[in-house]
Amino acid sequence: MSKTILITGATDGIGLETAKLLVAQGHNVVLHGRSSDKLDAVEKTLRTMNGGGEISRYVADLSKLEDVRRMAKDITADFAQLDVLINNAGVLKTAQTRTADGFDVRFMVNTIAPYLLTQKLLPVMPQGGRVVNLSSAAQAPVSIAALQGKGQLDDMAAYAQSKLAITMWTREFATRYGESGVVFSAVNPGSLLASKMVKEGFGVAGNDLSIGADILLRAALSDEFSNMSGKYYDNDNHRFAPPQADGLDDTKMRAIVEAIEGILDSH
Repeated sequence: MSKTILITGATDGIGLETAKLLVAQGHNVVLHGRSSDKLDAVEKTLRTMNGGGEISRYVADLSKLEDVRRMAKDITADFAQLDVLINNAGVLKTAQTRTADGFDVRFMVNTIAPYLLTQKLLPVMPQGGRVVNLSSAAQAPVSIAALQGKGQLDDMAAYAQSKLAITMWTREFATRYGESGVVFSAVNPGSLLASKMVKEGFGVAGNDLSIGADILLRAALSDEFSNMSGKYYDNDNHRFAPPQADGLDDTKMRAIVEAIEGILDSH
């Protein structure tokens, strides 16, 4: 049965490869990207391999909370039901590391924007719906001050902290929204895959993107994830595993969630 599936950051990398798999299977795929031109090209490509499902697209800059809110409002107006949300969009290196509001772009795009988008889309997600959050093997203890835009982190520190933070709020949402029947999972799709991010960040060609796309497909649709809400899947080791130690600390988890809520309340 075809499902309606939103993928953020769907114009290249793992997001695009996942979209190709889902389109070929006949699912209704909702694409997000920052560039209308890139979305045009991707949509054209996907329509040549369409398995019968619908293809929709939305433009938003996830470093801008007003864009996230607008996109969420448009999607909930356009779709009575969204079965799966894949929060794939991510940033490691960027020329402009600060948003207009003074936040680190990595925390905004990798952690805070997907938190807000998920929260806004939950009303149209059914029992058995899924939220798949892109984590990483790179995880580091989160500085609340850095999350709030204070101080300066280097690229890798900001990225690793943002990825632990999304892994932590995945656990919180699994608890908070457990009665909704929506399954929340955090997934490391595989280290050093051949994405633009890896090429720019590490200067290496990287491993086959299909490694990441395959696990995102499983997280979105397969039975193995259906009873694992709040869990972290490490695709480097092909198993559900504990995240970095802070990721299982409820006090630290609550502090991160409170910090994110504070940012969203004031912006």
